[in-house]
Amino acid sequence: MPEAVRWSPDHRAVHIIDQRALPERHVERDLRTLDEACDAIRTLAVRGAPAIGIAAAMAFAVAMADAGTLSVSGRRRRAAQVSDALRATRPTAVNLAWALDRMLRIADAADAAALGDALVREATAILDEDRAMCRRIGEHALSLFPADARVATHCNAGALATGGIGTALAGIYLAAERGDRVRVFVDETRPLLQGSRLTAWELQRAGIDVVLIADATAPAVMRRGEIDLCVVGADRIAANGDVANKIGTYALAVAARHHGVPFFVAAPSSTFDPATPTGADIVIEQRDADEVRRGFGALTAPPDVAVYNPAFDVTPASLISAIVSDRGVHRPPFDFRAST
Repeated sequence: MPEAVRWSPDHRAVHIIDQRALPERHVERDLRTLDEACDAIRTLAVRGAPAIGIAAAMAFAVAMADAGTLSVSGRRRRAAQVSDALRATRPTAVNLAWALDRMLRIADAADAAALGDALVREATAILDEDRAMCRRIGEHALSLFPADARVATHCNAGALATGGIGTALAGIYLAAERGDRVRVFVDETRPLLQGSRLTAWELQRAGIDVVLIADATAPAVMRRGEIDLCVVGADRIAANGDVANKIGTYALAVAARHHGVPFFVAAPSSTFDPATPTGADIVIEQRDADEVRRGFGALTAPPDVAVYNPAFDVTPASLISAIVSDRGVHRPPFDFRAST
């Protein structure tokens, strides 16, 4: 499995796979400054809600490495500045704020002399917890998979998006591990092609049977009876079960409902947001227009045409057959107002 984010050997940098280069090149790099970490998250060098949270926690520890020499008020100011900078990079994914809140609590409570080590331990715990959560998500998801399942997925919610084997892809990996012949239809995922660039690359490396399709092809494949279930990840899950995920997820869910195909969401418990009542309350990140007009260099639209480019859409809970977390399979009606 590729490791999307981990510590550098000296624990003084965040080591990532630069996903902007995939699949043409496999590039790994160290993020040694706060600015480098913020830029990597903002520009999708590291992406996927769990991986963003892990990277942010590690970057927080790196940026606070020498803060133990500051006064109490100085440490708190530094911690707030670091947290604010990282938090502003991607507003939709709840894991980012969740991880930073954990780091802030450690920064506030730790003794000055032990601050650096305490922050490294907490960031490492977030990584280790995510690895274990991914495995549990996959184990719970297996109960939803028929033998030799034919699965549709959107965007990338695998190892490249997490600290472990993924969320949406975790069940696929474990089904293959138990000997199933799984076939996965991967939406290319416009406009930045996380499905074709990342998911197809990751699954093919793992020996999974992959069929890449254009986003608009999924309904036709369902109509042919070639998909048994859909499974996607999530960047934020509202208290009522509405799910924010990569743009195009809602269209896939509508098509699945029309064709009687179960539609599942897989995400760690850190993605549930009981403070957000419904999907209408989720802030949707707006991306640069040139991601659509010239996503990979070549101009594919008039250079000044108006563009609407949300990074995510919201799939209403009414279209979701079940939500799989590390704590089990959650069935409708959903109510995540309390801790899951």
